[in-house]
This record gives sequence, C-alpha cells and structure tokens, in this order.
Amino acid sequence: MRRRLYEQDHEDFRATVREYVEREVVPRQERWDADRMVERGAWLAAGRQGILGLTVPEEYGGGGVTDVRYRSVVIEELARVGAASVNLGFGLQDDIFLPYLLSLATLEQKARWLPGVAGGELIGAIAMTEPGAGSDLQGIRTSAVCRGEEWILNGTKTFITNGIAADLVIVVARTDLEAGSRGLSLFMVERGMPGFERGRKLDKMGLMAQDTAELIFEDVRVPADNLLGKEGGGFAHLMENLPSERLSIALQALYPARAVLDWTLEYTRERTAFGRPLAAFQNTQFRFADMVTELDVVQAYVDDCLRALNAGELTAVDAAKAKLAATELQQRVVDRCLQLFGGYGYMSEYPVSRAFLDARVQTIYGGTSEIMRTIIGRDITGVRS
Repeated sequence: MRRRLYEQDHEDFRATVREYVEREVVPRQERWDADRMVERGAWLAAGRQGILGLTVPEEYGGGGVTDVRYRSVVIEELARVGAASVNLGFGLQDDIFLPYLLSLATLEQKARWLPGVAGGELIGAIAMTEPGAGSDLQGIRTSAVCRGEEWILNGTKTFITNGIAADLVIVVARTDLEAGSRGLSLFMVERGMPGFERGRKLDKMGLMAQDTAELIFEDVRVPADNLLGKEGGGFAHLMENLPSERLSIALQALYPARAVLDWTLEYTRERTAFGRPLAAFQNTQFRFADMVTELDVVQAYVDDCLRALNAGELTAVDAAKAKLAATELQQRVVDRCLQLFGGYGYMSEYPVSRAFLDARVQTIYGGTSEIMRTIIGRDITGVRS
C-alpha cells in the first residue's frame, strides 16, 4: 500500500537532509562512537542547512514550519544510515526541548535563546531524571529556593541526553516542598553559571556517540527571569509536552526498524547457504512477511498520530500507544534481523549489531513500556489503582 503521508515539499526537503547526512554524518560516525560525542560541527552544519529549529519562527532565524512531517523526514533520513545517536540528540533538541521554549518562554527569553538554538550554536537538554526519581516525577528532590531576584538551585540529575554538549538546560526543580505535583517549576540553566558542573559522561551499552551525562547543581544562582513558565506549573508544563516527546521516540523506533529490515533483506539476497540465497528459504520469507506486515500496520497508526499532532489533536494516550507499539516492535524486528545475519550480526562492524544495542533503551526512556501500558489501561478501564 502506497504511503500517503508526504507531499512534494517534504520530498524536496528530504533531498537537502539526505545530502547533509551523506556529507556530514556518514563519514564521521565511527569517530563519534569512539569519542562518545557528536562533534559540534554537525550541529552547526545542520543549523546552516535549515535542518534544526524547523519550528522556530522566522523572525528568530528558524524555519517557521509547524508541520511535523518535516521532522519526520529528518528522523527517517538519519535512521536510514543508522545514525541513532545523532537522531536522539537532534530529536531531544527539536521535539522535546524546543516546544517548551516556544510555548512557555517570554518574548525576551525567545530573543535570547531561539536564534542560537535554530542555528545549532546553542544545544539544549532537559534535566528531569534523578538518581532516585525516574518516571516518578513526584520523587524529584532537586530544589530551588527564592532569594530576592535569584533562585538558589541544588541537586543532581542523571541520564541527561546532550548533557555534556548542552549550553541550555531546562531543569525541573522543587520550589515548594509541601505542594506535591504543584510544587515543581522549570528553570533555564546556562553554560558557565557558577556551581553548574557536568558529572560523568555515562558509559552505555548503545548510543555510543550520545553524550548522556550526570549534571550537578551546587548553589547555582539562577536569575529570576530564567524561570520558564509559571512558578509551580512545572508538572503541568511537562504533561503538556509528553505527546510530542513520545511520538518522536516512536518515530525513532519505527524508522530504524525499517532501515534494519532493508539492510537484512539486502544481506539475505546476497548471502548463500546450501547453494542458494538465504532469501530463498521459507523461514526467511516468513520472517520478512511477519516483520513487514507489523511495520506497515504500526506505520499507518503512527502516520495518523503525525496528522493528529499537526492538527493539535494528539492525546497523551494516543501518543503512549504509538510509543508502546513502535518501540516494542523495534525490539522484535532488530532481534529477528540480527538472527538472519547469523554470526556476522554479532560482529560490531555490521550495522545491525550497533542497531541492536542502540534499540534497547527505546522501551525505557520517555516512559517505560510498563508506564505506557498503565496510561493506556487506565484510560480504557477508567480505573486508577
């Protein structure tokens, strides 16, 4: 069935993205994995090409595009070459970090930060997770205490995507110890603020070039005008942006799964066993039939979610379904494809090996599959335990 998501303008944009990926990303991936860092030049080049900051208004140097299908094209093209670390970094910036600035920042804040974000000069991160608080935002212990025209910020965050490279970090902190979920606020912490330190660049099993890190805040003096949104409104602000965040993760699961399948199809057509291509065996064909069918069905749902997000109609429950379906499917597809590669699939020089490691976190971050099932299950039954 022909996919009907994109129009000609999206395909024209795809040509620009593909040229960028082939020129700036493909030749450098191995070095970035070894360095455990995507170099800043890749961000700057993406900014120059108009690949970053698509939703930033034109008056701030962005693309002024609200159609999320353009972001879908970027994710798809990076997935095609197995650039999961770059995809995650750019996705965090454009699909998660930027919506907070666009919806919550004052005009003065937008003028300060949006041009740099759109141009790739400023890299963003969001610091929610703590050593003792993951999906449970109620457990956040990082605190911010008002002292005149400043907030004094203290705490530790972990598993922060773009943590080492980030110039701007949205920090979730508790501003009222007695107010529960209404006691959280968001603060913009900038590189160079005294007391803001990077901890370890975390050693992960996959996404080697993604600079996931610990962040430490010790008596950081955050100006009052770096408060983002309403004081005490942090929890509500976080909930407002969950649909776009989870749909972004769904895309970063679905498109890599499709890419891995394409690599495997090519391999099984060329690789022979017992005198004929692997693709000629019934087991291989049945595996492909199952995977392609599942991918096409989930793709149709995710495409509808993209349309709903464009229309401002995507709900948190529908986004949870997309994330759950796409990330769980990615695990199955990559595992089956690695099996079809046989012993070569276990070798790190084959991209399917890296894809297998990169994929494993997808059912964990952005809300685990268990959290997604809880959200969906409560909506279906109307019962909260």
